[in-house]
Amino acid sequence: MGKRVGAQAGRSGPVGANLLAVRSHNTALVLDLLRGAGAEGISRLELAERTGLTPQAVSKITARLREEGFAAQAGRRASTGGKPRTVLRLVPEAGHAVGVHLDRDELRVVLADLDGTVVGERRGAVGLRGGAQAVLRSVAGEVSGLVGEVLGGGGERGLAGVGSLLGVGVALPGPLDHTRGVLHRVTGFPEWEGFGLRDALAGRLGVPVVVDKDTNAAALGLSVRGEGGSFAYLHLGTGLGAGLVIDGRVHRGARTRAGEFGHQVIQLDGPLCGCGNRGCMEVLCLAAVARGRAEEAARVLGEGAGNLVGLLDIDLVLLGGRTIASAPDTYVHGVSEILASRAHREGTLGAAVPVRLAPGGDRGVAEGAAQLLLAPLFGHSTD
Repeated sequence: MGKRVGAQAGRSGPVGANLLAVRSHNTALVLDLLRGAGAEGISRLELAERTGLTPQAVSKITARLREEGFAAQAGRRASTGGKPRTVLRLVPEAGHAVGVHLDRDELRVVLADLDGTVVGERRGAVGLRGGAQAVLRSVAGEVSGLVGEVLGGGGERGLAGVGSLLGVGVALPGPLDHTRGVLHRVTGFPEWEGFGLRDALAGRLGVPVVVDKDTNAAALGLSVRGEGGSFAYLHLGTGLGAGLVIDGRVHRGARTRAGEFGHQVIQLDGPLCGCGNRGCMEVLCLAAVARGRAEEAARVLGEGAGNLVGLLDIDLVLLGGRTIASAPDTYVHGVSEILASRAHREGTLGAAVPVRLAPGGDRGVAEGAAQLLLAPLFGHSTD
């Protein structure tokens, strides 16, 4: 994200900025407070008080943000003495990020502004099953088409000339190398192993690309939207995985392997899983779903959730994914029941860890993918 995003020729409105400057720590603090203040805005004095920065430092930062189009005056507010204070607000349309959810059998693309509000969306039928080159063409085409519709520009020159576009975040099933944007052996899709998705897509689009697991992206989006503390996001769709947030930060592990939740072996000599092991949670869950036994799938999911709670002492379990959405009450109740039973047997202090449906619906992963680009601007770590 250190690349300068130039303004599109003849384009009106806010233009892009040098993202290295925008992403400085102090600037991120100010931007986050501007975003939190909403349309009502916040004064420079309040910014100084809440960040611990000097008024002079805040003035320099806000002057640069106004010049670059990221902040604007929101009016004046009466003060306890002296002249009224000028209040500033974030300009959401000054920056945009694309979020891509590339699932095994479908594609969803969203365009989000700096507030994280989705301002455009597309869906496609090509998923990982389409093969690398076909998938690349499909993703690039949907991204370029959506950006062109909403922001203008794009075409043969790629997206580098679209001034407010920060980049593209891609979320897909793991395992993968988040740092290099390289896929490992995605369960059921061995042909993708070692494929450098980040660089291949960035080369086609001409803008920065970040790649992460679908569950990590969704967990990041939930954290940015205000889910605090330590929680697990469990995603049951075409596969089963988890995104972990520990003390407010997405936990990936040294090799982006954390959260391979679906491949816990819970039944020795059980049915063969696509990963090569037997008795994995994923194969047991999906088999129950295929038989129309949502209650059974929920119990399997609950046992895995209980393992996570026991290992990590997390505060909350959130459930998402298309299979969960098909019977949300069944899954929330089933997982909650098992966690409550375990807490009772173990004499855990306080109530059992709560279980809730994750907000965001079926585009939560795509919105989280956009946050892979947006969150660092506001000081939220994605690493």
